[in-house]
Parts: sequence; structure tokens; C-alpha cells
Amino acid sequence: MIDHAHDLESVRDATERLLTAVAKLDNASAAEPSRLPGWSRGHVLAHIARNADALVNVLEGRPMYADAHVRDADIERDAPRPLDVQLTDVRESAARFQATGAAPADWSRTVELRNGVVDAAARVPFRRWVEVELHAVDLGIGYELEDLPEEFTAREIEFLAERFTGRADVPPTRLTDGTRAWHTGRAADRPEVTVTGTPADLLGWLAGRRDGSGLTADGGPLPALPPL
Repeated sequence: MIDHAHDLESVRDATERLLTAVAKLDNASAAEPSRLPGWSRGHVLAHIARNADALVNVLEGRPMYADAHVRDADIERDAPRPLDVQLTDVRESAARFQATGAAPADWSRTVELRNGVVDAAARVPFRRWVEVELHAVDLGIGYELEDLPEEFTAREIEFLAERFTGRADVPPTRLTDGTRAWHTGRAADRPEVTVTGTPADLLGWLAGRRDGSGLTADGGPLPALPPL
């Protein structure tokens, strides 16, 4: 069962870690490239803030974004702002998300995200947790996949494995860190490939943050994953 209240607290903690780390930057370093192609650190911070507001829209029954153009234009508009403005925006948008999450609501209801994706409202706080944690890594300021909370890493591996489950272009694949196992890819009686590695390397590969060079594939080559 999804515990949305627990996840809201985890989002709060992750946001505070992010704000503390980013506060050590200056305007010049905030304008430097992030680990995401074509995005500066300012783009990442702007996206984190606008994503919080977008998920407020989702929880309140409005479209997540007016359209893809508006989403991208808002990020481009906000990316060059001074660091203190970025920090204030991330903090205040995060507070709006927390306030919306604290309001009485039917957390079993279905909500719509981008591109027609639907999910239980109760999973929205976890989706926000994913945004904060992975983009904190994308900033390239010393917070790595290995630093992510263990609970988060295991849950995100499971979430992404589910996302690729049933994909005809992904072979039946077993993922394991040596103690736990997940399955993904198209349906089959048994996996064609077993991929083994650390939780951080498994997550990095599934999330498109690492190329899989730290993983071992048995039974065939490391599957090529479609973009998220």
C-alpha cells in the first residue's frame, strides 16, 4: 500500500537537502551545464520548481501543464535567474506542493499527468520525490546515485522496472543486486537476460543516468532501453 503521508515527508527531507546543497553555489556555477544535455543547473532548478506547481495542478484536478510548449517556455524563462531567486522559487513552490498534499483528499482517486498518463493520487508524492532526488543528482554538485536513500532507490528501481514491463522492444529481463530481484520487459515464462549490479548502477541504467557499463549481463547483451 502506498503511504502518501510518508512520501510527502520524504519529499520535504529531499527538498531540504537539495536547497542546502544548492545554497553553496554562486550565480556563475548555477549557470554552468548540468548533467542533462542542453540544460544548465538553472534549467534544472527551474524545472524542479515548475514541476511542483504542475503536480499541484494534478492534485487539484487541472491539467498538469497547459501544453508542452508552455512547460518548455517556462523553464527557458526561469533558467537564467539569479541563484537567490531560484532558491526562493524552489522553496516556495515546494511549500505549495506540501500544503496541497496536506489538504483532506481522496487519495485513492485517479489523476491524470502528462501525455495521458494516469495514476493513483497517492503515488503523486512519490513521483515528486523522484523529481527532487534524481534532479539533485543531475545538478552535478556532489550528490550521487550512491547517496540516494536506500528505500528510494529500491522503490524507483521497482517503479521503472514496471514501466518497461510488457514492452515488446525490451527482452524479458531479470534485474538483481545480489539480494533482491525485479523483472521487466516483454512477457515470457523465464527471463532471457539477467542484469546484475549495485542498486545505484541498476537505477542509473533504468533512469537513463548511466550507460550500464557497471552492470553484468548474463544470457545476452545488456538490453537497450527506450527513452523515458
